Amino acid sequence: MKNFIVRTITSVFFVAAIVTCFLSPRAMVLLFALVTGMTIWEFAGLVNDRPSVTINRFITTIAGVYLFLAMAGYNSGITPSSVFIPYLVSIIYLMVAELYLKAEDPINNWAYTMMSQLYIALPFSLLNVLAFRSNGQEIVYHYLTPLCVFVFLWINDAGAYLCGSAFGRNKLFPRISPGKSWEGSIGGCLLVAIATLLLWYFTEKNGVNELGLTAIQWVGLGLVIVIFGTWGDLIESLFKRTLGIKDSGNILPGHGGMLDRFDSTLLAIPAVVVYLYTLTLF
Repeated sequence: MKNFIVRTITSVFFVAAIVTCFLSPRAMVLLFALVTGMTIWEFAGLVNDRPSVTINRFITTIAGVYLFLAMAGYNSGITPSSVFIPYLVSIIYLMVAELYLKAEDPINNWAYTMMSQLYIALPFSLLNVLAFRSNGQEIVYHYLTPLCVFVFLWINDAGAYLCGSAFGRNKLFPRISPGKSWEGSIGGCLLVAIATLLLWYFTEKNGVNELGLTAIQWVGLGLVIVIFGTWGDLIESLFKRTLGIKDSGNILPGHGGMLDRFDSTLLAIPAVVVYLYTLTLF
């Protein structure tokens, strides 16, 4: 009972922080720059506990946060493309440094260093691609699209939990995540599909459909978020199983670490960017 109360309180504060931060571009950038740094720091600490792995935790974290801020500056029109040069320099440094550190396994160090950037820093940075878009005359901040990624994932989690608890019989991926079932996943998908249709109706009726998506395209967006979010969850579960740990950390009482909390979004965000850009091609 005590753990349930702790989880609930943490969830309320977490959801409130995410939702309110998207109401302001500055708040969104500051919060997710912090989230990016904390998640990479956590990741680096976990992999450094592996035998023969010693990545530069500090510079790797700083590089990831800088990439997020550089993407925010560039996509909002504040900074030119040259803002990415310091990031490229830091990546080159992290590669070249292994020549002089005499590490037991430099290939592992390179691999985990680059993984922190591709797996964590880049997906979070792509939130800026969703939030800042040109209307043909100027760059405008839109909160609805990036917020939908999180809201649809939360709806999917709720639907999957309820349907899985009530009807779950067939395991979705027993080797990696024994608790997930096909029935729960289907239930989550259906609930998100309904939510997307309701959102489409509301945005169309009130003239705030900033993406200009049709009802079918909204449903497609929801399904992309659900499918890739589920894969993101499974990837993090595989990561933890490989390391032999239950939670990635304990910074969020009752919910584990930063990777535990943002695992689904790390694959869902890039997938949404690809989906929306693909729609513009046809």
